[in-house]
Amino acid sequence: MAEQIPVQFDLKTEQSFASFYTASHQEIIQNLTDTASGEGEQQLYLWGKPGSGKSHLLQACCLRAHQRNRSAFYLPLNVDELSTPDILNGLETFELICLDNIESCAGDNAWELALFNFYNQQRENNHQLIIAALSPPSYLAIQLADLKTRMSWGLTLKLQDFSDAEQMAAFTFKAKNRGFEISPQVGDFLTKHYARELPELWRLLPKLEQATLVAKRKLTVPFLKQILAKE
Repeated sequence: MAEQIPVQFDLKTEQSFASFYTASHQEIIQNLTDTASGEGEQQLYLWGKPGSGKSHLLQACCLRAHQRNRSAFYLPLNVDELSTPDILNGLETFELICLDNIESCAGDNAWELALFNFYNQQRENNHQLIIAALSPPSYLAIQLADLKTRMSWGLTLKLQDFSDAEQMAAFTFKAKNRGFEISPQVGDFLTKHYARELPELWRLLPKLEQATLVAKRKLTVPFLKQILAKE
């Protein structure tokens, strides 16, 4: 593989393990923390629904690695804006690599071959790898059999679905980390009248934060209705 200096990535320091709503995922968090610190499994495969927190956790792993003076790189893959596989060149030198949305590469021959070669080099270097996807390894539409086998190496971890109560607890927790409060009344209104899926709630969060900052007022149900009416 040709040498290449990889592009930099935007390390979101606010997306730490401390700012993640743990719920029933303590064991998963521990496994991720151990691997990011260089003490756990060589490979982890994390999967779950959209909005379940996979990207947040991969960023948290990179942050933990940097705090331990380890080199780490987060690479999100987007099926709509998938770059060339050359972006993998040089990444095998990092002690920890976090690959997000791995399903985006499925069926792309060039990407599958590049990932297969990357796997081999990463393992030869005794470096660690954390992968995130929407489905377990066996459900990925990967055509290269040897690559699909490698996806199952190490531990496979599933982020469990949240109940409505857990979703709102996670939303309230994240809002508090951003500096504003979600009262039980506001949470109840959102659950009943706005959204019951986490991706929709996460998209709403920065809008609520901005509105409360601009208006310099707490988020009440009447104020929330005003904000939602502008969408």
